[in-house]
Amino acid sequence: MNTNLSDSELLGAVTATDETRTLERLHADLSARAQDDGILDVAYRTIDTPVGTLLLAATVEGLVRVAYAIEDHDKVLTLLAERISPRVLEAPGRLDLVAREIDDYFGHRRDGFDVPLDFRLSRGFRRQVLDQLREIRYGDTASYGAIAAAAGNPKAVRAVGTACATNPLPVVVPCHRVVRSDGSAGGYVGGPQAKQTLLTLESSH
Repeated sequence: MNTNLSDSELLGAVTATDETRTLERLHADLSARAQDDGILDVAYRTIDTPVGTLLLAATVEGLVRVAYAIEDHDKVLTLLAERISPRVLEAPGRLDLVAREIDDYFGHRRDGFDVPLDFRLSRGFRRQVLDQLREIRYGDTASYGAIAAAAGNPKAVRAVGTACATNPLPVVVPCHRVVRSDGSAGGYVGGPQAKQTLLTLESSH
């Protein structure tokens, strides 16, 4: 403790701490009540990972969004409110299992995810691409062309790139396993460093 603080400064620090705890408790109570009353449409939380802070968001159907900080978490939450429901609230409890599975993934304790997924943010060919991405095994890679062919349209290589770039569930739906035909990594929604980190993680296990 800093013994140079005056009595008034110490009192102010203690008061601020108490206020923070009170706000956290009230927020937790609000989240629990919203969950119990069935009015929490989108719950979210953030977690720290080797690829930076990830935003996780889930509906009652499942995980609906994973977002890198580079995507701007505030912007992502605004879009979720517009596209799904304005009833969006920080409520970590709904995402505890997802957080544990992602932690296990980065800790080499799992090579896949079992949590339910909500794909409502992806439709049409992009949705078909996401299905194909889930078929790429841990530690393997596939070219954009191979995914286009597997999704039923071999000429749609560029569309596969767009589907990967707009994947609402990166890391969990492994768009990072799609690489260029020459074997180079190519682009990634979380940035090239994040993609390389994920590929290195999986190749070393």
